[in-house]
Amino acid sequence: VNFVACQLFALLMALWFRLYLHPSKTSPFIRHVVATLLGFYLALFCFGWYSLHFLVQSGLSYSVMIFVGLEHMHKYCFIVTLSYLIVCQITRVYVFDYGMYSADFTGPMMVITQKITSLAFELHDGLTKPEKQLTPSQKYLAIRRMPSLLEYLSYNCNFMGILAGPSCSYNDYMAFIEGTCYQPRHQENANGKENGKYKQTEPSPKNDVISKLCTCAISLGIYLSLCNLLPVEHSIDDEFVSSTPFYLQIIYLYLAMLALRPKYYFVWTLADAINNAAGFGFNGYNKDGSPRWDLVSNLRILDIEFATSFKMFLDNWNIQTALWLKRVCYERCPFNPMAATFLLSAMWHGYYPGYYLTFLTGIAMTMAARAVRHNIRPHFMVSDSYKRIYDVITWAWTQVAISYTVAPFVLLAVGRSLKFYRSWYYCLHILCLLVVLALPVRSRRRQAKEQQDGLQDSQIDHNSTDNNCNQKEKAT
Repeated sequence: VNFVACQLFALLMALWFRLYLHPSKTSPFIRHVVATLLGFYLALFCFGWYSLHFLVQSGLSYSVMIFVGLEHMHKYCFIVTLSYLIVCQITRVYVFDYGMYSADFTGPMMVITQKITSLAFELHDGLTKPEKQLTPSQKYLAIRRMPSLLEYLSYNCNFMGILAGPSCSYNDYMAFIEGTCYQPRHQENANGKENGKYKQTEPSPKNDVISKLCTCAISLGIYLSLCNLLPVEHSIDDEFVSSTPFYLQIIYLYLAMLALRPKYYFVWTLADAINNAAGFGFNGYNKDGSPRWDLVSNLRILDIEFATSFKMFLDNWNIQTALWLKRVCYERCPFNPMAATFLLSAMWHGYYPGYYLTFLTGIAMTMAARAVRHNIRPHFMVSDSYKRIYDVITWAWTQVAISYTVAPFVLLAVGRSLKFYRSWYYCLHILCLLVVLALPVRSRRRQAKEQQDGLQDSQIDHNSTDNNCNQKEKAT
């Protein structure tokens, strides 16, 4: 109740912030101060003095950035910030509140951890690396100066994202505060031509905010109606397992997970609407000229429910966290980046054993799905009818695989999680193992390296051919 009340209050404050503290009417300093103070007020209202952890975590990491050399600052900041989050999570889970789903103070700390570590790596990129060593997205995200303490606290603890996020890049947040977010600029997931195709005036977020609030109402209604009718825990009930045919157990698990997801749809869509109402989240224009307000969106509901691959589901679920894992871990880890990314994701989520069973299973599922996609999918791309058949089959398999993988994430305890997998005879684990052994797939990095080597070889051949032609011309 506290969470929903504070988010609705934040929505009203966001409208006021956009109308009366518009960048054309007030300075960035005032906008930073108001956003930060409102954020601390909401945190204090929801979590009491536990909200001091937000200040301590931010203060420790800012001290690391100030006093540690730029060359290693991002590593130490990552270790300190994640370690502080881990200590708080372990204390909350195993000392105070085991198994309770409540609005606990470590939820906002998870988002703050994303922001702090992202900022540290982006600052390291901007101040220590030459541009030729950066990818296009890293060039856009790179920070060229140390933020002030006020800017830093405003970015971490502003009222729009203090309770439920989502995370965002520091440069995007500063562009919003300074009023430059409507100017043409590169976006990692946007078409630059579309952004520059239409006059860059300030669009209104009204339609998108109303649409997202309607989505929130529908999601909350569905969740409250179904969550008690289809509990996931029922899938491990001894009587249910012994008396229900296996195919009905599969259908029940899918429906139970389907009934659970609207809770996240409600939380993340409401957070997105709050940011949009404040004027944050503009992401260029669509091909028809309508504004896009999905810069900090955390999910795409239709793409989730109709996902035809494990990767497609993960790419559209908790989008900002997936981007954080990609930018901080996957793109930078020198060895086995996929396993490292899943491990970091599990550590960041918390310390229930079920989380680790989910992410370990997720590694196997991802490898198997990649093998199937690379080896089997091309055979179904010969015609539209074959492709539709493939999409229907892979949709069903994806939904079953996701439900099977995520069940321990909901059940939490290791005993209940293993009991669930035993009731399914570990069938998908075994199937994944067989698929990976039967259909080996080269890693994406190796494929990219081979493509790069091939381009270099062709360039060398091209250059040698040019040299031979030049020599012949000279000889002639």
